[in-house]
Amino acid sequence: MSSSLPVDPVFHLVLEAPGRAPSPALPSRLKRLFTALAQAAPEGPVEEIEDQIWMLWSSHEDRVAEETLAAAVEAIASGELHKAKPLLDHLVAMHPDWAEAWNKRATVAYIEKRDADSLLDIAQTLRLEPRHFGAISGFGNVCLRHGHLNEARAAFQIALTFNPHMEELRDILENLSPHNLMLH
Repeated sequence: MSSSLPVDPVFHLVLEAPGRAPSPALPSRLKRLFTALAQAAPEGPVEEIEDQIWMLWSSHEDRVAEETLAAAVEAIASGELHKAKPLLDHLVAMHPDWAEAWNKRATVAYIEKRDADSLLDIAQTLRLEPRHFGAISGFGNVCLRHGHLNEARAAFQIALTFNPHMEELRDILENLSPHNLMLH
């Protein structure tokens, strides 16, 4: 099953992600955290490193914007997407350089199966933060849903270059390996 969903422009951003520099507006601490996360056996617990990355991605100098994002995340978690969407629409309009606002809006679109919208927001996330392993794996999930298996595989592999500790992606990749697929 393959679809006509236009994945190519976002796929190019995913493929270029390892060589692209993140937005200078992002906290410089992220570089150190990504270096630690990339190690096979980081000094600290992987979960703590991941949590610090997500915390920095979700932080903003505007306290109200940060609280708005937190409210949107809470709405998503409780399944109240109708509450999350306008909050995220407002955030990306007011703070178009905030990668995590775009990423969360992509998540809502994905959950609502508005995959073309999700891809647009994933693209904007990756333009600002090419290391965003969540957005890259989100792209992979959109590809899976539409039968773009090669693009999904590549996206999951690239997400693992930024965060090699995402075991669920390794499991998906194993299931997508040619010897596990029955190709006719």
